Amino acid sequence: MITVIGLGVEKGDVSKRGEEAILAAAKAGNTIVVRTANTKSYQTVVELGVPHVCLDFVYDSSRNFATLAKNLAKAVAEYGDGTVYLVDGAATEDNSVKALQKRMRGKLEIIDGVSKVTAAVRLAQLDGCSYTAVSAYELFEKASAGNLGLPLVVYDVDDRSLASDVKLLLGNLYGEEVQIKYILGDKTKKIPLYELDRQKTYDYTSAIAIEEIELLEKKRFTIEDLKEIIVRLRKPNGCPWDRVQTSDSIKMSVVEEAYELVDAIDQEDDDKILEETGDILLQAVFHAVLKEETGAFDLTDVLSGICHKLITRHTHVFGNDKAQDGGEALSVWEKNKMTEKHQVTYADSVNDVPKCFPAAMRAQKIGKRAAKAGMDFATAEGAAERLQAELVEFFEAYKAGDKAETEKELGDVLFAAVNVGRKAGCDCEKALKESAERFAKRFTKAEALALAEGKTVTELSEAEWDDYYVKAKNSIQ
Repeated sequence: MITVIGLGVEKGDVSKRGEEAILAAAKAGNTIVVRTANTKSYQTVVELGVPHVCLDFVYDSSRNFATLAKNLAKAVAEYGDGTVYLVDGAATEDNSVKALQKRMRGKLEIIDGVSKVTAAVRLAQLDGCSYTAVSAYELFEKASAGNLGLPLVVYDVDDRSLASDVKLLLGNLYGEEVQIKYILGDKTKKIPLYELDRQKTYDYTSAIAIEEIELLEKKRFTIEDLKEIIVRLRKPNGCPWDRVQTSDSIKMSVVEEAYELVDAIDQEDDDKILEETGDILLQAVFHAVLKEETGAFDLTDVLSGICHKLITRHTHVFGNDKAQDGGEALSVWEKNKMTEKHQVTYADSVNDVPKCFPAAMRAQKIGKRAAKAGMDFATAEGAAERLQAELVEFFEAYKAGDKAETEKELGDVLFAAVNVGRKAGCDCEKALKESAERFAKRFTKAEALALAEGKTVTELSEAEWDDYYVKAKNSIQ
């Protein structure tokens, strides 16, 4: 059994039980190991006058913070049964003690001391009684798990390099201009976060505290902030327009914003992509707020649903399925999707394609899902033969003067054309969109060429228009 004792923050912070355990260990001749001599609480050990070993040499041989904790735990464990390990602060807050717990598998007794967190909070004089406290060594892990919140106390900011890392992470969350309290020893001063790694001194007492930030004072926001803004806009004293909106009244805004995002991507304009991505997110959160008002679901349900879907659909990543390439991955996705949606037949899957999709996109998805059942052309050439047959039927209806039948056959021609593109591996919606855009550019050029030659475009013959268009096409690929 190894005993770990927290020495607290200042000299004399050790508990009565902790002091008695140290003296008993010295009397019994057990090894007493101190994590570091570079703390105020180490003076307690000095005044007790007990023989001991300091592990400051382990700091010099450790590559990083993670290996430091492991190396300290290894060094303590090697002293063997009966060893007493002394750490500053509360033992349960110490990373080397956590590493030692894993190593000893429960064969550890812990006697806590005064918490470094408690000392830092007292000096920071936080407004509320609730706060998040985390060691700088664990800050990145906690942030990745989404477990950081304000007010926040970060302790163990004990060197400039670590302070710089903390600054970058918290700056991304809250903005580098946010005011923080920098704590060193028993002194506290207010500084902007960007000055955290510009301080003269860092030691084991270094910590920072960030108070709760009011919504209108924030420089960086979260999805919860977006929800709060929408909720405020919907309140009786909020925005008259936002208050009266319903899911139905704003549904087409989702489509419009999606197309604006696609347009920004086509332009390769990162500033516009950033803005339009935000607009898409606004629509999603707005609909979640509307449904939360009715009790149907809330934003957490939305986030939980999409995370659950990503896990259960990617069983080749999070489960036992295998996928060697993108095609196999999509097949796994579709299989899992049919299972989750209780689609017993392939017809269920075909009929599940949203009717509001653009026509070419919907036609391609329907053809693709039908192909999963085996109903498909063997090649693009085979699909092209069907296209030729549909063209014959179209002109037969056209020549017969049957307008309704002609339109029906035109639909078959377009659907057959989509199948040709699908079998050739093309994105038909994208291809048609880009073709229309090319035509617009070429038409603009062709008209400009005609006008430059003094022609009246409405009087051009078909052959003349064709000539100008070919010239424009040659200059605009």
